[in-house]
Amino acid sequence: MTPELRRSLGVFDAVVIGLGSMIGAGIFVALGPAARAAGSGLLLGLAMAAVIAYCNAMSSARLAARYPASGGTYVYGRERLGEFWGYLAGWAFVVGKTASCAAMALTVGVYAWPDQAHAVAVAAVVALTAVNYGGVQKSAWLTRAIVAVVLAVLAAVVVSLGSDSADFDRLDVGADASAGGVLQAAGLLFFAFAGYARIATLGEEVKDPARTIPRAVPLALGIALVVYVCVAVSVLSVLGAGELGRATAPLADAVRAAGAQWLTPVVRVGAAVAALGSLLALILGVSRTTLAMARDGHLPGGLAAVHPRFQVPHRAELAVGAVVAVVAATADVRGAIGFSSFGVLVYYAIANASAWTLSSESDRDTPVRVTQARATTVRVTAGLGLAGCLVLAFALPALSVAAGAAVLAVGVVVYAVRRRG
Repeated sequence: MTPELRRSLGVFDAVVIGLGSMIGAGIFVALGPAARAAGSGLLLGLAMAAVIAYCNAMSSARLAARYPASGGTYVYGRERLGEFWGYLAGWAFVVGKTASCAAMALTVGVYAWPDQAHAVAVAAVVALTAVNYGGVQKSAWLTRAIVAVVLAVLAAVVVSLGSDSADFDRLDVGADASAGGVLQAAGLLFFAFAGYARIATLGEEVKDPARTIPRAVPLALGIALVVYVCVAVSVLSVLGAGELGRATAPLADAVRAAGAQWLTPVVRVGAAVAALGSLLALILGVSRTTLAMARDGHLPGGLAAVHPRFQVPHRAELAVGAVVAVVAATADVRGAIGFSSFGVLVYYAIANASAWTLSSESDRDTPVRVTQARATTVRVTAGLGLAGCLVLAFALPALSVAAGAAVLAVGVVVYAVRRRG
């Protein structure tokens, strides 16, 4: 009998884990590149990314309630579309999110000790892999503390930027934006919203997943969106789109321009802590998808082992930690964002395609009139999410698209060879 993971996460912990992986990636990493792409259309790109993320969230929540097992869209694609599509989703997730892990680890290094960024990044990966090894509940406790610190720092930033130095005429939404720039910005900012997937990939460790996951996913997404909008408007009102696009540390530059230099070291600490929270949740999600793929023979079977005491996929966590440490020691932060976004958008495209196939048969205990309405809603959101993911994926920078497509092609070859064998 396949060993199962311990169900110990309630709604609050699930929401916190989702927030921990979203806020670190979005605020401190993606705003600058998105502003370079869209100019004054940054907020339009943020709105577009939020709409598509909402559609993806609804699809993921419905699927996670139906299939409450570790693996997320890997499981949904396999069950709804067939083995190949599940495998492709899992491959896209593991590869794309491994790049995300490296980007978050390097963000910790850049903010904490710029001269030794790669060494700090590797140390962060080792430390958080050890935390995850001790059990998912320990990870949830640490994530609570991280999210509390980051939200406090961001609140201080918004308050400090809401002074006389803010000039809301600088927002000038969409004045110099092109459609292609807004789409590219939305694709880059989607990187910031993808964290709620961690809630779904932890489905086997959530209490009463049929109720908990559909509640936790939209809650986490809604809170993150409010935070993103407040910070983006505040930073734009101080720096303007042009200066924001050139900034290497946008929030630090903004508080300095607002005359709150004392807050700069606080922002640096907040950025490092936020990236740690995101990295912690990312390693959790990637290791669980690795576990699910190993159970089905798509990855070495030894990675499916569950620790008898801690009840975590300890070998998968160690393997993921080792790979991320190697990438973090050699990679570049900015190059990882576009590559990761492409892989994650493909992953969610498959999630939406899977949700499209859901019918009223999955709700046998509810009245037919209600289930038909729900089925229609699911199909509309899934269709919008599928189309949006594909559009944003191919609107990313050409190098990111080429690299992402090449890695997916390698995955397809591996799958074909394994099938023949």
